[in-house]
Amino acid sequence: MVRSLLVIPLLAAALGGIWLARGAQHRWRDLRAAETYELAGDRWPMLLRAAGAMVCGVCVTALTVLTTLGAFGGLGRGTQEPDRAEPVVDAAGSAPGTDTGAGTGSGTAVRQQQAVPPAVAESAAAPAPADVAAAAAPAVVSRFDSVGHPGGGELLQSAVLGPDGHPRNIRVWLPPQYAKEPNARFPVIVMQAATPQKTADAEVPDVFEGIGSALQTGKSHPFILVAPEAPNGTAHPCELVAAAPAAVADDATLRTTIATSFRTLPPGPASWGTLGVEAGAPCAAAAGLSRPDLYGAAAAVSGRYDATALTQTGAEAPAGSAAKLLLAAARGDSAGLDAARKLQAALKAGPGAAAKAEVRISDNVQDFTPDRERLRLVRQAAQFLAEALARAS
Repeated sequence: MVRSLLVIPLLAAALGGIWLARGAQHRWRDLRAAETYELAGDRWPMLLRAAGAMVCGVCVTALTVLTTLGAFGGLGRGTQEPDRAEPVVDAAGSAPGTDTGAGTGSGTAVRQQQAVPPAVAESAAAPAPADVAAAAAPAVVSRFDSVGHPGGGELLQSAVLGPDGHPRNIRVWLPPQYAKEPNARFPVIVMQAATPQKTADAEVPDVFEGIGSALQTGKSHPFILVAPEAPNGTAHPCELVAAAPAAVADDATLRTTIATSFRTLPPGPASWGTLGVEAGAPCAAAAGLSRPDLYGAAAAVSGRYDATALTQTGAEAPAGSAAKLLLAAARGDSAGLDAARKLQAALKAGPGAAAKAEVRISDNVQDFTPDRERLRLVRQAAQFLAEALARAS
């Protein structure tokens, strides 16, 4: 389209140049005739026409080069790029996302999307039965902007289309080993949020410090942490996940986006786990109990649980796999430990797959402040999840 528009000024410049050149030629002939009869002639009209013809010639040359090489069209595309500070979604019919080149010096580092490995492509092509409808949605390609480096890793943000067709925020934390080991692939931990339209790190901002501490001390294997925005349309997303396991925030579209954008292991119980802290703990428990075919392990930290609802959720889990669940609370959190023990007992006495769930309780964390206890609990949960996935793989 842009190249066709260049033809108009190109023709105008060419016609103008020809007209000016002919005028200059006629004036030059008049001057020669005047000199023959020893008459004085005005040279300025000829010089002005000659100069104008030269300018038109330069314009014709430049427009011809731009039209041939398509350089002008490239510049036109560049002016249409959106602001990189706002993450957007690339999908069929949607606006292009923010740039993903390895930006440096501007304060916003950007990560380039990677090709889909064969193993990931096969996994994405054969989703779990509960995700068939979601997998039928248009493929989503998102671009991630770097927004910080908490816990020694890199935090990136983008947006992915949700089941309702609207973009939802997603944050991805990459461990330090991701940049140091360019050929390695990493398991994924999905951190569940309890507040609609918020990511879990907004509720627990120091979670990255706890995970980074676990990696730095060698207590955990490295993994990628994904924090999707909690589903909208309900005031209590955790209750929604317990009642409808298909409502987990990391649906098939999001899992495919993560698998194609980062060096992850294929989605499945051997490489994906889930984490919830405080208000998000019931979400992680519900996700882990209802989807042991997707999450190889789940860790719930300092939560309060509806034992009856979660037992029913666990009883309806797909057959052939047993949930692995850690319920962690500080030693001084008597209410949290009581809720964890009641849930453990209810699951053990529950029907079907609920009775097969492997539930561990951690009650050995004690520190000077609640913040320090939470950091240590997150570190403990990271260690449990990484070890459980390593054994499963």
